[in-house]
Amino acid sequence: MYKRTHTCGELDKSYIGEKVILNGWVNTSRLHGKVVFIDLRDRYGKTQLVLDETTFINEFDSIKKLSSEDVISVEGIVKIRDGGAENTKMKTGAIEIAVSKFLLLNKASTLPFVLTDRNSSEEQLRLKYRYLELRFDELQNNIITRHETYQAVRKYLSKNNFLEIETPILMKSTPEGARDFLVPSRVQKGKFYALPQSPQIYKQILMISGYDRYFQVVKCFRDEDLRADRQPEFTQIDIEMSFVDEETIFSHMENLTRHIFKSVKNIDLPDTFPRITYKEAMERYGSDKPDTRYGMELIDIKPFTDKSEFKAFSNVEFVKAIVIDSGAKFSRKVIDELTDIAKKSGAKGLAWMKFQDGSLSGGISKFFSEVLQKNMVKSLNLKNDEIILIVGDQQNIVCKTLGKLRILIASREKLTDKNLFNPIWVTEFPMFDFDEKSDRYVAMHHPFTAPRESDIDKLNSEPATALSRGYDLTMNGHEIAGGSIRIHSPEIQEKVFSLLGLTQKEAVEKFGFLVEALRYGAPPHGGIAFGFDRLVMLLAGTENIRDVIAFPKTTSATSLMDESPSYVDNNQLKDLGLKLDSN
Repeated sequence: MYKRTHTCGELDKSYIGEKVILNGWVNTSRLHGKVVFIDLRDRYGKTQLVLDETTFINEFDSIKKLSSEDVISVEGIVKIRDGGAENTKMKTGAIEIAVSKFLLLNKASTLPFVLTDRNSSEEQLRLKYRYLELRFDELQNNIITRHETYQAVRKYLSKNNFLEIETPILMKSTPEGARDFLVPSRVQKGKFYALPQSPQIYKQILMISGYDRYFQVVKCFRDEDLRADRQPEFTQIDIEMSFVDEETIFSHMENLTRHIFKSVKNIDLPDTFPRITYKEAMERYGSDKPDTRYGMELIDIKPFTDKSEFKAFSNVEFVKAIVIDSGAKFSRKVIDELTDIAKKSGAKGLAWMKFQDGSLSGGISKFFSEVLQKNMVKSLNLKNDEIILIVGDQQNIVCKTLGKLRILIASREKLTDKNLFNPIWVTEFPMFDFDEKSDRYVAMHHPFTAPRESDIDKLNSEPATALSRGYDLTMNGHEIAGGSIRIHSPEIQEKVFSLLGLTQKEAVEKFGFLVEALRYGAPPHGGIAFGFDRLVMLLAGTENIRDVIAFPKTTSATSLMDESPSYVDNNQLKDLGLKLDSN
């Protein structure tokens, strides 16, 4: 035995009478008098086995003691199940195996948690025993989805003349953005490699080298604070193209995304993805990755609050609101919870009014005259039992706060259709953010993003207002890809470095080889990188990125299964010329 003839998911009535060998794990074992029924499982499915005492006189006591996750090998004849015993929920439910030979390959220890209900145990425990958690159907389906996504990506890009080219994992540290993971050199003591945050510089070098269409499914590393959809090591679909503009990139990436969703999940995405500017996205949705599966857009109500007697809003820059259908049912406790969330987002508070029985009531409604209320109701097209949530402050605080409340309320009220996938491009990002702590500009995307051609002069006069040729592809509230047209002019690249606070010497130290390469005939080029894990997360229908990675880290960047990171031997540190600070 051992060498299986079939998997546990393929046998049906067409195999009746055949002798087969199956290997797998005991999913369930049931004793009925002198017969033991076992559901044998592998990653392809389950098959029912029948082992009777007359066949296994000497082994039957051992067979009766088989338990969940024992590994066995069996030989037997495929038979049709007795009338009425067919299991329509199983692909193999019409047949069973009358076992003639049985071999116990491995006895499983008592399990730390049951494998019939994933939610019956804490995630920390499941991650410690990840090799057991990976046996759940849900995770096996996710890993299969991940594999199919890999293949769909490679098939489309290879067919369209993209070359898959590997770039180095050990590279020069270029600390601009998230922290690098550093790797000390044993040979060059005191020097360090960095693990790549992305192959950004290398793929631009490849464009300069004449490889006009590049891609790579690549591991990237960032030492940053984690959350549910982030990992310290993650996978990107990295893409770069030469002699292109935004339209060419949008066309190819829309085709690629449609191909992935159709190939992997048979989902048809729109023929053309809608577009929205960054400014419009923030003003309408309070987010640069808007979820457009539901409405609840941000509404400017400053013209009304300016005419009210509510003085807290009289001197603020912006007053916006969201209207929640059937939100009048929100209790004061719920409103207080939403207020706390608003304050944690930077707002001073959260104002509200309910529209019931033809009039506004509660909250700050008493500060609005009857005429003003009627004008509001008409202008906002309010419907009975709606609630208005209002924030007044600086523009970024107002949009950020209401954007966060919008997402939380949509989740709370189950407004999202999980079977709907709404891709949308976000364009015209600002070139720079201003970091008040360091008192300098920082790149909104990265330092190699080109400004709009019409905004190049603003780099000298009004850099804060310059818009970039950056773009993100978002879907259902997630950024699934981000990219830009790159700077191919060495002069503009040096100007951007200077605006980011880098002296010419520092720019040469960190990025000198790229700046020099730009002087040797760099073509116009641009690209994008898909967050592969996040993309698979959407395809798999889960909200937790750890569910689509075989061996993920926790939110504290640790692996509970193999206990990494871990301390290393002092001799290893000595070889590297390192000494730990006792503090």
